[in-house]
Amino acid sequence: MTTIAIIAQGEMGAATGRRLTEGGARVVTSLKGRSAASAERAQRAGMIPVDGDDQLLAADFFLSIVPPGDAVALAKQLKPALMRATKKPVYVDCNAIAPETAERVGAVLVGTGCAYVDAGIIGPPPAPSARTIFYASGDAAQALAPLSDCGLVVRVLDGPIGAASALKMSYAGITKGFTAIGAAMMLGAAQVGCAGDLHKELAESQPHLLDWLARQVPRMYPKAYRWVAEMEEISAFLAGNPPAEDMYEDIARFYERLAKIHDAPRKDDDELVQLTRFCSGTDDAPKRKSA
Repeated sequence: MTTIAIIAQGEMGAATGRRLTEGGARVVTSLKGRSAASAERAQRAGMIPVDGDDQLLAADFFLSIVPPGDAVALAKQLKPALMRATKKPVYVDCNAIAPETAERVGAVLVGTGCAYVDAGIIGPPPAPSARTIFYASGDAAQALAPLSDCGLVVRVLDGPIGAASALKMSYAGITKGFTAIGAAMMLGAAQVGCAGDLHKELAESQPHLLDWLARQVPRMYPKAYRWVAEMEEISAFLAGNPPAEDMYEDIARFYERLAKIHDAPRKDDDELVQLTRFCSGTDDAPKRKSA
């Protein structure tokens, strides 16, 4: 039985663990410092808690699925145990990070003897009906292919470390960047009282676009806090193109603002309420009179 270690037990990590468990793998994790909600997600996913990094890494594969800002720190935390391990797991970084960050993770792992795979997840948390692809790159990328037999969809790219991360950055930059642009313009329309008119125009001229935004924007609210660091990584990915780089840094701040609103007590007309009204087609805010 293939043993796969996963850190951590967030929405994506737990769903990946559940998919692998259902596919016949043994999935282990560490709950040290984790919340009760994380422990509950791990239990529901069939993930087996173990004590200490040495037990965690006594696996065939280690999947790092953490917030982007934690990817390098996790590799540094686990390096001593990886150095001690007699059986080396394949270290797979599955985080939404820039290619340069993926290279930094690889630099941390030098000397451990572990094969290192750069992976990018495109799609929702894995489920039987979901389209979720684990793209892999680097010299050891082919080592990830056997996880296709355990329920994951793995596609190996012909590229070095950073290629899978670059694909993830490009894809997320389009989808999550476009979600931000759509939300920003919905709020702009609401501020001047033409949200209803904009909704009607989109329904007539761009119905597919409106349907997409009406689904994606409300789904973004509870995820906005996680997308901040991802947008910052995309900004780093675009270094050398200052206008684009700055744009994604600003999108990170936009998501940061929406995340704070989401975490605060709901107000009758805060920005998330305005976005929800727009997406549902129920915006009835009065038009602002011109001077």
